[in-house]
Amino acid sequence: MEPTLSDRRTAALDPISLSAPLFQGNEWKYVKECLDTGWVSSSGSFVGRFERELAAYVGAPYAVAVMNGTAGLHVALRIIGVEPGDEVIVPTLTFVASVNPIRYCQAHPVFMDASPTSWQMDTDKVERYLERECELRGDACYNRRTGRRVRAILPVHILGLACEIDRLSELARRYQLRVVEDATEAMGVRYRGRHAGTFGDVGVFSFNGNKIITSGGGGMIVTADPRLANYARYLTTQAKDDPVEYFHSEVGYNYRLTNLQAAVGVAQLEQLDGFIASKRSIAQVYRTALADLPGLALMPCPPHTEPTYWLYTVLLLPGTTLDDRKALLVRLRESGIEARGLWRPVHTLPPYLDSQAYDITRAPGIYERALSLPSSALLRPDDVEWCAAALRKALAGC
Repeated sequence: MEPTLSDRRTAALDPISLSAPLFQGNEWKYVKECLDTGWVSSSGSFVGRFERELAAYVGAPYAVAVMNGTAGLHVALRIIGVEPGDEVIVPTLTFVASVNPIRYCQAHPVFMDASPTSWQMDTDKVERYLERECELRGDACYNRRTGRRVRAILPVHILGLACEIDRLSELARRYQLRVVEDATEAMGVRYRGRHAGTFGDVGVFSFNGNKIITSGGGGMIVTADPRLANYARYLTTQAKDDPVEYFHSEVGYNYRLTNLQAAVGVAQLEQLDGFIASKRSIAQVYRTALADLPGLALMPCPPHTEPTYWLYTVLLLPGTTLDDRKALLVRLRESGIEARGLWRPVHTLPPYLDSQAYDITRAPGIYERALSLPSSALLRPDDVEWCAAALRKALAGC
């Protein structure tokens, strides 16, 4: 019988990873096909197949494969019309890659707080910001304080959950804003029956090595607008107007996914439903194993959301300091458990200290107390129980 991860850890081998990939389908077969045929770069059958099959899975008419999620967000902002000097509303409790593409466009982020119950972008504060701090002038929204045009909202669905994208989309319509959904952590997540990433003008997914499916890197832009899809494809292939005579009428990017990566992505997509079932099972084991720990806040499931629990995350006891959480991470690593905290709120990072941050009161506290636990789809129930027991021991200071 094959040993469990906890057996292997007891034998002083590898620690339990936070989110390791699982390759048990057609990955080798499809990659071999690329190598056998010589189609290894950005041309080849698997790129188009990955686009078509992912579009069908999420229910989007169009999909454009890109080299990673960050590139996807950059292009998404470009194709919806974000220009130098514009502003884009974005949550502060997210990975910095959600925000950097705003600066790539020479635009300015306006940071929003996190909801205390879902940890996603606080929709109520977004609404108050637009009502109190902005004004409509014709068909455009402007920030009264800076005088700059507010061009878009960039909500992020974090941790395999979903934000209130229906309300945010309605606010965007009311204030003449475009919506780019960062669904890089939300592959497989549905909200009110629709897949995350399909509510806005454009959605972006990621297939980094730690995501629920991976192509080693890679990302995907999805949209219902054929013009936006065509423009995205144009920009990501160096903006070629005439590839024979090498005529380019604007600056483009070498952002296309390779056929090798797409081959892995197709094989992973074939297994996605099984990965989701595993993630949900892992979440249930953690809920059961940790339910009686006083003061520990278990991972929420926002209303109307069908989650994937990409990384099962808890909030440590109220009053936990950042130093306490860091010390806990050290104790877990010494026990062979790879855990991590959430991201430092982006508005506190040096490149963004001069950016507007609207009434942010909760995100720093969530950051200080949050702890993400091993959530790989390959984990078995006894492995998860072993992780939960290690957390109990670490919390006791042992």
